Parts: sequence; structure tokens; C-alpha cells
Amino acid sequence: MTQPAPQPRQSAVTCFYYAVPALPMAAIALPLYIIVPSFYAAAFAIPLAAIGGVLLAIRLIDAVTDPLFGWLADRVTCRYGRRRGFFLSSVPLTALAAFMLFWPPADAGLAHLALWGTALSIGATWTLLPYTAWGAELSDGYHDRVRVSAWREGATLVGSLLAISLPFVGGLERADAFHGLAWIAVFVAVILPLAAGLAVWRVQEPVDRSVRRLSLRESLSHLAGNRPFLRLAAAFLLNSFANAIPASLFIYFVTARLDAPGWEGPLLFSYFLAAVAGVPLAVWTSARTGKHRAWSISMTLACLVFSGAGLLGEGDAAIFAVICVATGLLLGYDLALPPAIQADVIDNDTVRSGEQRSGLYFAAWSFITKLALALSAGIVFPLLGLAGFSTAPAASQSATALQALGALYAWLPILPKLAAIALMWRFSLDEAEQKRLRTLLA
Repeated sequence: MTQPAPQPRQSAVTCFYYAVPALPMAAIALPLYIIVPSFYAAAFAIPLAAIGGVLLAIRLIDAVTDPLFGWLADRVTCRYGRRRGFFLSSVPLTALAAFMLFWPPADAGLAHLALWGTALSIGATWTLLPYTAWGAELSDGYHDRVRVSAWREGATLVGSLLAISLPFVGGLERADAFHGLAWIAVFVAVILPLAAGLAVWRVQEPVDRSVRRLSLRESLSHLAGNRPFLRLAAAFLLNSFANAIPASLFIYFVTARLDAPGWEGPLLFSYFLAAVAGVPLAVWTSARTGKHRAWSISMTLACLVFSGAGLLGEGDAAIFAVICVATGLLLGYDLALPPAIQADVIDNDTVRSGEQRSGLYFAAWSFITKLALALSAGIVFPLLGLAGFSTAPAASQSATALQALGALYAWLPILPKLAAIALMWRFSLDEAEQKRLRTLLA
């Protein structure tokens, strides 16, 4: 079979239109797992344990829907194409579920949370997997893939800033008014369909490089035999776990260790704002050192900068703000570079297997992200409890508990990051190897 011509370098305008849907999509995740539990508990008198059980069940459903939608994203096609069509068909469910969950009626209860929370999780997975696969296949160039990823992740960070700001600007005190979560509901319900339609209209369907279709057994066999993917996946899991640890402990570190209640919002905002600036910095660095080296350098710097947080204590909130800005810049590298490396890894699989299966690979990517979050919560909180730390409001903490909090927050993440650096520093799939793979595909 004669392969199609290589994809051209994507213009900034094309990258912009592709990235726009990431803005409302990013406004879904943070409210779902950070604001929704406390809001439903306070507004509808639902026990936190019951809410936690529902959210855990939704996570278990994710374990089924991630590989299912990854497989479907590589199989289903329509008049708009394999990626664009499957992506566009998911948007009505995602937009409706977000609207219903974030702006619940006055008589909402646990059943409403379970129904629309599950619908939103399914819809968001259905939307995200073909969307990220679309971006991975949009360009063939080693460095151009970083640009496409950077545009998407930059939009994701802006959406995260909106998700942090809008609920608190709108207020969360009353459920029978146009509260802060309702702002998010309207934003997603209106902007997501418009952004998705604009992207499908203005951004082309990527070339499908498949020359055969694999059975499920063959597909899994090739995935397990893709050594660059296994190495990248291990590094991504380790680094994601390292990032999830301080994310899980952030509020406790600020309020208990630094004794700075009220600083959580401004510090988080400065962190994500710095990450927006870090994305173009990651593009610039990777163009000079290569993607895997740029990512490794950023992780090394993050270890050095973040280690200082373990030495901070009461009254050091201003110093911690500087650390948040510095590590936020480096977060831009974590967001922009690994997905661009993943696109190269998929090339390796396509050459060997004959089928381009970006959907399945990004489903594995999604599973790794969620596994890292689960590992963080399952390891860190029991260790904090063993040190005598109390999560009760206004609880008095012992010196031992505060020391353990500082060590877990700042120093424990260094170990998995160092392991990730060791895996990626001599990563075999560099620019020269990627060009060789593209030649074979052509």
C-alpha cells in the first residue's frame, strides 16, 4: 500500500483552533474532584463518606471506559473522520453532564451526584481520548509535535485558572442562587460545543497510517513489546506520582506547616499562571536539547528547587510563593513534553504493528495519570496518619507531625523524580530515530 504524504508543519492559527476545546475541558476536572464534594455535602447535607464512595465508584468505572474508548477511538469513523468525528459525537453528553452536575436543582441528592457524575466521567473520557490522539497525529515533525502539545496544554492551564477562580468569584454559599459552580456549568455547556465545532471546522483530520487491523490480542502484544513506550510510561508514572504527592498535601502544608490559611488560592493561582509561561519555555528548550533531555533537565531543577520547601515553617509563606512560581514554570515542561514524546513512541508501534493506535496509547496514558493519583493518596495519607497528623479542622499538630508533613511534601517526591530522570536521560527515541521511523512509514 502506498502511504500518504507527510503531514505539513502546522501553523500557529491551526494550533490555536485545535487547542481551544482544551479550555472548557480543563474546567471540568478540578471542580469535579476538589469543589463538588464539599459543595454537595454543605448544600444538600450529604455525608462526605457517601460522596467519597460515589467518587471512588466513578474512578472504578474509569478503569473500564478508558481502554474501551481508546479502542473505539481507533476504530470508529464517520463523515468527519476517525478522530474528529468520534470527538465531536461525545461533546453533547459531556456538556450536558457538566451542566447538570455543576448546577444541580434544589432537591438534588446522592442519586443526582452519582448519575451525572458518572455521565460526566464517561463523557469526558470519550471527549479527551480522540482529542489527544488527534493532536498526536496532527504533525509528523519531531519539534512540531511539541508545538501542538504546547498549544493544547497552554489552553488547559488557562482553563485550570478559570476553574480555580470562577467558583470562588461567584461564591459557593448558597445552592439556590447562581453560585460559582453554576458559572462553570454555563461556561462548559456553552463554550465546549462552540470550541469543538470550531476545531472540527478549521483543523484537518490527520492521516491514518494504518495498513492493517489488529486483533485485541495482537494489539496488546505489540503494546507490551514497545520498549520505548514501556520506558516512557514508567518515567511518566514516577513523575506523575511525584507531582501528585504535593498536590494531595498542598492545603495541609499551607495551613498547618506554614500557618498561612487563606493563602491557598493565591498560591495555586500563581503556580498555574507560572506554568502557562513555562510551556513556551519548554518548547524553546526542547528545540535545543531534544525532548527527553529537556524534560530530564526540568525534573532535575524541580528536585533542587522543591527540596527547599521542606525547610520552611511558620511565617515562610512569601518564600514558598517564590518556590510555587519556580516549580510552576517547570510544570510547563511536564505538561508539554511527555505527550509529544508519546507521539514518537506511537510511531515506533505503527512501524512494527502496521496499525496506528494513538487512541489506545492515550488510554494507557490516562490510566497512568489516574493510577499516580490513587497511589499518592494510598501511600501518603497513611504515612501522615502514622506520624500523628490530624486532619480535623483547627487541630493542634505535634512537632513530629509537622516535620513528617514537610518531609512527605517536599522530599519524598524527589525519589521518584530521580528515578524518572534515570529512565529518560538516555532515552533511545531521539530526533534522529524519529526521523528514521517517519521514513519507514513513508
